Amino acid sequence: MAGNTVGVLALQGDFDAHIKALQKLGASCQEVRRESELDSISGLVIPGGESTALLRLADKELISKLLNRVVDGLPVLATCAGLILLAKEVLNPQQNSLGVIDVSVERNGYGRQVDSFIDPALAWTKEGRLLIQDRLPEQSTENTEGVFIRAPRIKDLGPGVEVLIARDTEPVFVRQKNILASSFHPELAKGQSVVHKLFLSFVRDNESSQD
Repeated sequence: MAGNTVGVLALQGDFDAHIKALQKLGASCQEVRRESELDSISGLVIPGGESTALLRLADKELISKLLNRVVDGLPVLATCAGLILLAKEVLNPQQNSLGVIDVSVERNGYGRQVDSFIDPALAWTKEGRLLIQDRLPEQSTENTEGVFIRAPRIKDLGPGVEVLIARDTEPVFVRQKNILASSFHPELAKGQSVVHKLFLSFVRDNESSQD
């Protein structure tokens, strides 16, 4: 049975920055590298890094258990390479993925490492503002900061995917049921991350359902 802990996939990438961001919000965190460590968590973060490396480093047992828990409703926050890992389709180039969120993504869609940038004013959509007002009523829905580093571009959305934040007209933060996924790095934003706050609201719901 899940405990009151957020797991952070710690095979590769910027998992430590996620842990620090979550701990600032009072969350208890556990690094996840083995299949057995997925049993004791109430939510999972899949961080940025290198999506092909994540697939290579994750053994079959870990992937199988991760998929089972996500399908069973485990709250997930997937950022940058994490979004690529969970996408239904990956382009530029095509590669294998886990296919649990109905989006097509283009790797490095905003450019390579040298093209990295910070957008200080990403806008919440109507759906995003309503979700924040429902789950975090004290939280402002003003624009939020997004750090884009070799970021994937969301090219296509399935009918069950909600856009929560857009950059101009392009989706950069989406939700499908229990999965939140962003092109950018919320763990690198200045101050407390509203994306992590929103994710933790889903974690709390999951914890309550296990009581």
